[in-house]
Amino acid sequence: MTKEELALEIIERLKKEYPDAGCTLDYNQAWKLLVSVRLAAQCTDARVNVVVEGLYEKFPDVDALASAPVEEIEEIVKPCGLGKSKARDISACMKILRDEYQGKVPDDFDALLKLPGVGRKSANLIMGDVFGKPAIVTDTHCIRLVNRMGLVDGCKEPKKVEMALWKLIPPEEGSDFCHRLVYHGREVCTARTKPYCDKCCLKDICGRCGL
Repeated sequence: MTKEELALEIIERLKKEYPDAGCTLDYNQAWKLLVSVRLAAQCTDARVNVVVEGLYEKFPDVDALASAPVEEIEEIVKPCGLGKSKARDISACMKILRDEYQGKVPDDFDALLKLPGVGRKSANLIMGDVFGKPAIVTDTHCIRLVNRMGLVDGCKEPKKVEMALWKLIPPEEGSDFCHRLVYHGREVCTARTKPYCDKCCLKDICGRCGL
């Protein structure tokens, strides 16, 4: 089986296993996803979802958050860790949205990368989830799983993994595929315990235990 064939088979099996998989960060506006994905660095999505409730209660829109003292943002978001740098990035990012984009999140990948605190992973998440454009989000689950599955070979650098997957994953499948990897990585192909290979829907084709 070629890597291209393996990728297509994995996509189909994960679709059946996790038909409703989506982003686990709660948001109803694009700018809120931008905030949450910054807070999610070295923090669980579940905790971020709780913390942002208080943030949006006090600062309900881009203008309010852009005008907020950084210290007040930091006080609210510090349970997510790295509060000082995250608050600084969120403040600067909201100011740019307010001043340069009429309060809207740009739908251009390169423009997103220029926003404070936004890297390729965050930009891809927003491109895929908000704008429905081709995206591959190489978070820790994605990197771990595609190495184990044999889609990439011993590569842990996010951008290199992303570039390798672009060659294997149909563009329209990328965003949902990465969301399903998150679900699979949390429930089956775990990092902190031994993977539950016996109940894995990929066990007969996985590079770790099936090939």
